[in-house]
Amino acid sequence: MNLILCCGKMSLRDRWFTALVDQVDHYTLYQTGALQELSILVKNRISFDLMLLHRPLLDTETMLYIREKIPACKLFVLSDRPSEQEGLAFLRLGAVGYANSYISSARLQEAVRVIAAGSVWVNQSLLQHLIATMAAATDAGKTEEPPAPGVTRAMQRLQLLTRREHEIAQLVSQGASNAAIAEQLGISERTVKSHLSAIYAKTATQGRLGLALLINSS
Repeated sequence: MNLILCCGKMSLRDRWFTALVDQVDHYTLYQTGALQELSILVKNRISFDLMLLHRPLLDTETMLYIREKIPACKLFVLSDRPSEQEGLAFLRLGAVGYANSYISSARLQEAVRVIAAGSVWVNQSLLQHLIATMAAATDAGKTEEPPAPGVTRAMQRLQLLTRREHEIAQLVSQGASNAAIAEQLGISERTVKSHLSAIYAKTATQGRLGLALLINSS
C-alpha cells in the first residue's frame, strides 16, 4: 500500500512520518510539502492508496480535483483546529478520515489501520454528532413497510448478540462514549471495550460508526 503525507509544515510532516515509519512493512511512505509536488507524482502515475492531507492545503476545489484524479485513494484530513462543521464538510466531499493535526502517534497509527481496512476515522465529538444525526433521520423516515433484504441480514447479525452486548450496541448507536456506557451500566470501561470487540466480530462491523449504521438500519 502506498501512503503519502501532504503537509507544508515540515515539523508536522516529520511528526506524522516518525509515527508511521515503523509500519513500513505494511506500506510505502511518500512525502510532499505542496500540492504542485503531489500533482507531479500523480502525473507520473504513482498510485496512492491513502493520503494524509493537512487542512491548510485544502479547499473544496482541491478536494474535488484529488477525488477526480485519484478516485481510489482514501483521504484523511488533519486540521489544526478541528470542528464538527469542518469535519462534516470534508466527509461530504469524500474524505474518510478527519482528526486533529497533532493526534498522538498511537492514535495516528490506529487511524491509518482503521481507514486502510475500509472504515471511517473521526474524533469522538464528530462521531457522536454523526450518529445522533443519523439516528434522528432514521426515526423520521421509519414506515410500516416490510424490511429490505439488507435490513433482514442486519437483524440476523444483531440476534447473535447477548443481552448485555445488545444494550451496549444500542448505547453506541445513540452516540454514547465508552465512559458513559460504563457509568450507565455499572461496569468498567475495560469491560465495555471487551464487549465491543465481541460485538464488532459478531456483526461484521469495524467501528462505532459502522455499528451505528447497522443498528439504525434495522
